[in-house]
Amino acid sequence: MTNIHLDKIAINVHARRILLTILEENPILERILRKSKDEKEAVKLIKEWVLPKLKQNPAAEAFYKRKNHNHELFLKLNWEDFAAIRLLDYIEHAGEKYKDQNIHGEMAVTNPVKMMWLATNFGIGGAKPDFFLDMLQLLRQLNGKLKPEIPAKEQVEEWMDRYPAGIDTKIASLREDNRNRIIKILIDKIDAGELRSSRYYFDPGIPYSQKIAIMKEWWNESSFHLNFAVRSPDMLNEMLDFSLDPDTMDILYAAEKKGIPFFVNPYYISLLNVQTPGFAVGGDLAIRCYIVYSKQLVEEFGQIEAWEKEDKVMPGKPNAAGWIVPSHNIHRRYPEVAIFIPDTVGRACGGLCASCQRMYDFQSGRYNFDLKKLKPKVSWNERLPELLKYFKDDTQLRDILLTGGDALMSTDKSLKKILDEICKMIIEKREENKKRPEHEKYAEIVRIRIGTRLPVYLPQRITPKLAAILADFKNRASKAGVKQFVIQTHFESPMEVTPETEKAVQILLNAGWAVANQLVFTAPASRRGHTAKLRKVLNDIGILTYYTFTVKGFKENSSNFTPNARAVQEELEEKYLGNLPEKEMSDIQKLMFNPEQMKENINLIRQDSNLPFLATDRNIMNLPGVGKSLTFRTIGITRYGRRILAFDHDRTRHHSPVIDEMGKVIVVESKSITEYLRQLEDMGEDRNEYEGVFGYSLGETEPRMPIYEYPEYGFEVTDDLTHINTKIL
Repeated sequence: MTNIHLDKIAINVHARRILLTILEENPILERILRKSKDEKEAVKLIKEWVLPKLKQNPAAEAFYKRKNHNHELFLKLNWEDFAAIRLLDYIEHAGEKYKDQNIHGEMAVTNPVKMMWLATNFGIGGAKPDFFLDMLQLLRQLNGKLKPEIPAKEQVEEWMDRYPAGIDTKIASLREDNRNRIIKILIDKIDAGELRSSRYYFDPGIPYSQKIAIMKEWWNESSFHLNFAVRSPDMLNEMLDFSLDPDTMDILYAAEKKGIPFFVNPYYISLLNVQTPGFAVGGDLAIRCYIVYSKQLVEEFGQIEAWEKEDKVMPGKPNAAGWIVPSHNIHRRYPEVAIFIPDTVGRACGGLCASCQRMYDFQSGRYNFDLKKLKPKVSWNERLPELLKYFKDDTQLRDILLTGGDALMSTDKSLKKILDEICKMIIEKREENKKRPEHEKYAEIVRIRIGTRLPVYLPQRITPKLAAILADFKNRASKAGVKQFVIQTHFESPMEVTPETEKAVQILLNAGWAVANQLVFTAPASRRGHTAKLRKVLNDIGILTYYTFTVKGFKENSSNFTPNARAVQEELEEKYLGNLPEKEMSDIQKLMFNPEQMKENINLIRQDSNLPFLATDRNIMNLPGVGKSLTFRTIGITRYGRRILAFDHDRTRHHSPVIDEMGKVIVVESKSITEYLRQLEDMGEDRNEYEGVFGYSLGETEPRMPIYEYPEYGFEVTDDLTHINTKIL
């Protein structure tokens, strides 16, 4: 339907009532809308009404005009400034159209003043109640009726206390009951011949009690959980004691029919509550949304678009960031770091997360859970050194992120082979650099990261043998100049922090590797205090927080999507509890260099500064272009109340030169603020605790924590760039 036809659609009764409230509360606006002969005159008069409000704060005027756009200036804006800037941005971008991948590239149009004018004078315009609710809160913010309230420390801590952790004694007892239930199901299915394994079977005549004892021993082996991972909706429901409701099962059956893989291991299933006591109600929602697929994901599977355009790789041709990479094994956005994905079982994972950014790869079949097919091919030994040559011959690369899939899904043998070749490459790059003259030297590798969710999904994989491989590599690579060794993991909930994961993390720390977390800010994870509690529990076991990501993707992830306004609100209203005093910055920078004492050192810093957690992560969005940022302005809004954001890049770090040609990155959000609040209410939340979220229409990327900066060289690195073509295809 064309936009002209949409303008003729009558607004419904609910929308009309909200509009009447807007007009009653804003008599000046009502006079403007009713007396204007058309929307253009209304726009002119509204601008004249708002501009004087903006001029009351020189910082706000400068911010609006982009004279001085930085984080410090952002913090000088008051609540009314946010509203004035948004209204003026709405006016400036009125009538603009943007491709909306939530509706397969159809054009989203922003023209809120026109919709208000049509609705006021003719009762038409097609705008929905969520649009009017967003406008109601915007005008209340402009007039000082909607005030921000930074909650007191005691309030945030009360929110945090709502969420139990998996290391709590009561929760551990629940998980033991879950494990015993799952074990009995597996024994029965093995006895009935429904489950077969050449490794995990019972000799004839073994009594049931002995089978339980044997099964409990197997439970400690990662291969057991991979072997008996759930691959069907019916099996998942049985493992959960048939607690999934019929509507959920219909969605899961549709997912199975559509070809969406299922892969949930028994250990991770045991983290879900079946019969939930009062102290744990809602505690597992952030885990559950990763296992149980949404209706939107099922509908979109087969036509999912890659969110990160630079992940679309054609060998020999520049990606969206301008980098030329040799194959799908290497992904690159920034000058200093590239992702390395081996052709091993590491392309798989310990489970499939419902909001996985690689879901478009699963729909094409390039990623799967047929672990036998994913084993390394004979040619891999030849390809591995050739691919790593890309890192050796690049002028700027100093950071390798070994991931997948999941890097630790590789066998110990495969992982050791990869790390051996990486070490060899690092030494060769350093030796070749000695021959280069000053000012022409290449960046040398100073940081190695391994991306894995297995400390969460499958902590049994973290063994002393694995630790020995990691420790040996660190010893050799340190002599070659590598300074930082990091396990990059992904805890989503404090309920995922179990005694098993605590043990696994300590093994990694003892091997000399720091552990840093990347949280995806899903709707359940975005509840008041949830992320703050996760930060605290992670710190308790020696993990540093690294990123808090807004959910990536389009309609397929709309169920899990949290509006960026909530990410800003969480940063300013909850995470502030962990802000470090300047005097502590020198101490925190040392944490990465002594992982073995990480837990103790984190605790010392928290005690000295009286902090519940260390806010070392940055709230950001992975842009559907190049890089990460939370620097945005809300420049538009659709008829459905979905906000349109214009993102700028994080100017505090180096980028490909391509970003100077790209300009702003436009994101049409997957749901309205009101739809998000309704979803929170369904989770048992009080929406009044989130009311201020409407007002966060601007964002500024937080400064990068010094702890995550690259170590300095004793020489100057060349400014030349290799492996790049800045002409965007």
